[in-house]
Amino acid sequence: MKQPLLTIVAVFSLLVACERGKGIEDLETGEEPVNLVYPLLDAANSRWFFFSSATRPFGMVNLSPDTQIEGAWGTGYRYETDTVKGFSHIHAWQMSGVSVMPVTIEGNEKVLVNDYFSKFSHDQEVVEPGYHSLFLDRFGIRAELSATHRVGIHRYTFPTGKKAGILFHLGGMLGPSEIAGGHLEQTGPRRLKGRVTNLPTIRRPKPIQVFFHVEFDREIKEILPIDNAINRIVELKDGGDEPVIMKVGISYTSSENAALNMETELPHWNFDRVVRETQTVWNDMLSRIEIRGGSDTQRRRFYTDLWKALQGRRTISDANGAYPDNTGDSFRVGQIPLDETGSPKFRHFNSDSFWGAQWTISVLWSLVYPEIMEEFVSSFLQYFQDGGLIPRGPSGGNYTYVMTGATSTPFFVSAYQKGIRGFDVALAYEGLKKNHLPGGMMSRTGYEHRSMQGGNVEDYMEKGFVPHPNPRGNFGFHQQGAGLTLEYSYQDWTLAQLAKALGKNEDAAYFTQRSKNYRHLYDQESGWIRPMDQDGQWMSPFDPYDYGNGYVESNAAQFTWFVPHDLEGLAELMGGNIKAAEKLNQQFEQAEELGFTSGTSHAVETHPEYRRIPINYGNQPSMQTAFIFNHLGRPDLTQKWSRKVVDKAFSALSPELGYNGDEDQGLMGSLAVLMKLGLFQMNGGTEENPMYELGSPLFKKAVIHLNPAYYPGATFTIAAENNKPDHYYIQRKTLNGKTVGGFGIKHSEITQGGTLTLTMGSMPASR
Repeated sequence: MKQPLLTIVAVFSLLVACERGKGIEDLETGEEPVNLVYPLLDAANSRWFFFSSATRPFGMVNLSPDTQIEGAWGTGYRYETDTVKGFSHIHAWQMSGVSVMPVTIEGNEKVLVNDYFSKFSHDQEVVEPGYHSLFLDRFGIRAELSATHRVGIHRYTFPTGKKAGILFHLGGMLGPSEIAGGHLEQTGPRRLKGRVTNLPTIRRPKPIQVFFHVEFDREIKEILPIDNAINRIVELKDGGDEPVIMKVGISYTSSENAALNMETELPHWNFDRVVRETQTVWNDMLSRIEIRGGSDTQRRRFYTDLWKALQGRRTISDANGAYPDNTGDSFRVGQIPLDETGSPKFRHFNSDSFWGAQWTISVLWSLVYPEIMEEFVSSFLQYFQDGGLIPRGPSGGNYTYVMTGATSTPFFVSAYQKGIRGFDVALAYEGLKKNHLPGGMMSRTGYEHRSMQGGNVEDYMEKGFVPHPNPRGNFGFHQQGAGLTLEYSYQDWTLAQLAKALGKNEDAAYFTQRSKNYRHLYDQESGWIRPMDQDGQWMSPFDPYDYGNGYVESNAAQFTWFVPHDLEGLAELMGGNIKAAEKLNQQFEQAEELGFTSGTSHAVETHPEYRRIPINYGNQPSMQTAFIFNHLGRPDLTQKWSRKVVDKAFSALSPELGYNGDEDQGLMGSLAVLMKLGLFQMNGGTEENPMYELGSPLFKKAVIHLNPAYYPGATFTIAAENNKPDHYYIQRKTLNGKTVGGFGIKHSEITQGGTLTLTMGSMPASR
């Protein structure tokens, strides 16, 4: 690495904060970005890891109220449920834990230990990035929450004259996991320690322990002795009318490290200071992009999208660099390498799949937050060193094999091609190549923990496609042969680009040839990518709008266009650019009638009507489709449809609406940000000196503050002159005063800094 990563982050945050301090009035309202975030977006459709309030970017602690606690989907904070069932510290991919509830003790503890839920009202609730406050009607308690990176801090105001207690949920279902093995003990007049275990799930195959260390600002009276109770109630000594402050540090390695995390990050008791500092962290991150123009709702939604892009994927390493390694036959505590100051070089992460990341976080992070991209690459390489595979979505320190393919390959290659190289590139290539061969990630479909049959990369290599149905039998989720073939083809192409860059010419030629395998499944008669069985027979009957039959979470109309590396070749199969553009344009016209999404949440994606939509911006397989027109000689249609998609699918600002599907830990938020900036990368930025394609920017001005540790330019500005709601089209474009041709600009041109000026109009520019 060029410098210790945490030093880079700290210095750059200071530089951006100073620069933002000079130019904050450029924001239309004069408000800081953190104050424009709307955390309740889509909260009525929340899943366990979706909702965030009291947390920092990628925080180990994501402290918030839970109103539903049974299962991974439809749980956590659900806006339309009026009952709080605890305040959990962990809302992560396939993990939960350390749920607490303040209660008043009135001689009812034997009932209370299992019956402690409380009604609340949104009228007495405040939700901000880094802060959540609500009133528990049943107990008359005002609860306030905030957090550092690894420590949750609570402030509870109890009613006068009532005995104050804190209930610890130590067993039973909590979101995606069943909690067991709960233990709580007092270790000092004001201290507790404990642990719980997340039992295995269908997605996470091994248990993972959570250790926690608790401190109060007043003395503990006792842990109430209640026979046969799984949960525990801690009674506190009387403190008059003063609020109770409680700090909870967590760790996945030991009680000692949970205490160390608290000592390192939160040695004081000033709740309001934590809120201020946490919101400053968020503001510094969000301020890397400044916008001007648009409505108040559009500005608030933009910063909410950007905030979501930095959510969901959680830190699992301690402040000293210890982390849980579950990749081997037995659990071990690993250690992240330390820099010359004794600090960990990177954090280790729990993460949902990178399925679709090539069009979302991979593009946004590499441009605006390159240090985060480097951390994730380093973390995933640590998994490779420990367990022998680069993951596509790890949980609890182990592989989950979530989704399909080698989705991490484009992420790594994009980082390398953009100059983010503070990692062992040779080691990375070794791990990535392994994933594209038998025994790697392409051998396994979703959650296939104990076999390597579902991905069927062997037939892909031998026949040139993955047969559907899988002749080997049923193994993991998402055994959809046509979809797998297209994913593998694209991912092979991206690996070929890295092989070429590293001078591995034989590998480059081999994987380039494999990247053409998608052609075997193009059916000239129907005009779609069509599943084929092991004998080379087309699936029959065939319905291009039949959801999930050969295509991962989509249909043939959507997935046919998943050839981001060779759209020219796909268009040729379709009869040329003109016919391909006409076909895709008709799909957009049909999809517009349904708002470009399969309903307003992932839960209704399989609805008989919604599932037949030809373009679905509520899930990953369709994310790139509006920008395909750029490659078919029709940039005007890219500009038109990308703006219309933003207006219909990514403009709401309410608890009931937001992403109209599966947000998946920043993927939809990142996509929305990029589309509103008017930037995109069709192949995920995996070619040499990648190109950013242009769409239709939403705002009249956007300034991106570039990280000087990675890029030489200070800022890159996108200025859209004459931009109005119906002015979708780019009439003229200049970069630093010079006319720009084509439909995009290179990564090196952006990172040198400067201004891209776009003149917008209501009619397409003459072609």
